[in-house]
Formats: sequence, structure tokens, C-alpha cells
Amino acid sequence: MKVYSMNKLRIYIDMDGVLANFDKAADEHPSNGVKGYRPDLILDFSKFEVMPGAKEAVKKLLDMGHDLFIATTPPWSHPSAWGQKRNWVEKHFPALKRKMVLTHRKDLLIGDILIDDTKWRGQPDFKGQWFHFGKNGMDWKYVIETIETINKVNFNYEKSST
Repeated sequence: MKVYSMNKLRIYIDMDGVLANFDKAADEHPSNGVKGYRPDLILDFSKFEVMPGAKEAVKKLLDMGHDLFIATTPPWSHPSAWGQKRNWVEKHFPALKRKMVLTHRKDLLIGDILIDDTKWRGQPDFKGQWFHFGKNGMDWKYVIETIETINKVNFNYEKSST
């Protein structure tokens, strides 16, 4: 993992399924179960609930001094979702309101950590460390504990090299 600063990591966080509860909104939609149902094309992304633990985790990461960005892939065929995502971020994560990257290629992002729940947008080829959120116990508690460990290792490395 290339660390851009020993004290400050650049961390990208996916929105749907990591910060915002896409699955709950999709499951509760009246069209759920109807043949051809594509929630990404009809849901109002500004109405999603925050994922459990997400607000507290983002606050902890900000308090640690890390540089956070939201990296999200809006549905190409649902252009109003782009603005809905922006409105959702401003409401729920105002500290990140101007730190949002819209991309269909997360492998092109430059940073230390990518926290994302899917592998379909280049996540496995991200040059930093990809945290596959929701898989194998990778929840917010695990993410925070792992980043705290990285902080301690980086601090000890800096301390030993001075």
C-alpha cells in the first residue's frame, strides 16, 4: 500500500451499501418482486437511510485526521440519481459535501484505502488497499479497528526513523 502521508490517509468510501442503505430501500419498494425490477433505475437515492455505524465511523476517521472522499457510481440511465446522491450527502454527511467523486472506474482513484461493497467497478484493481465491505465480517467496526492499527504502525515507523 502506498501511503500518501504517514499521518493522513486518503480514504474513498462508496455510498450505496456502505454509507447509504440501498438494499433496504430496494427491498421495501412496492415493485420489489416484480419481473424486471431494477431498483437502481427507479429509487430516489436522496431518501435512503444511513447504514448502521456509518456516521460514527466517518466521524472517527475525520477525527483521526484522514482525508475522506465519497466515491460513488450513479446509474447512467437514471440521471436524476446524480443530484439525489449529492443531496443525500449534504444532508447526512455535510463534512463531505464537496468531497464526492462520481465514477464508473474506481481503479482510477488515487489513494490509500477504498471501502466498497462490490467488485464490478474496478475495485480489485485499486492501487491502494480495497476493503471489501460486508464480506467476511468487514463491517464498520472492523474497518475502524484496521485503520487504527495502520495509524499505530505508521506512528511507530515515523517515531523509529527520527
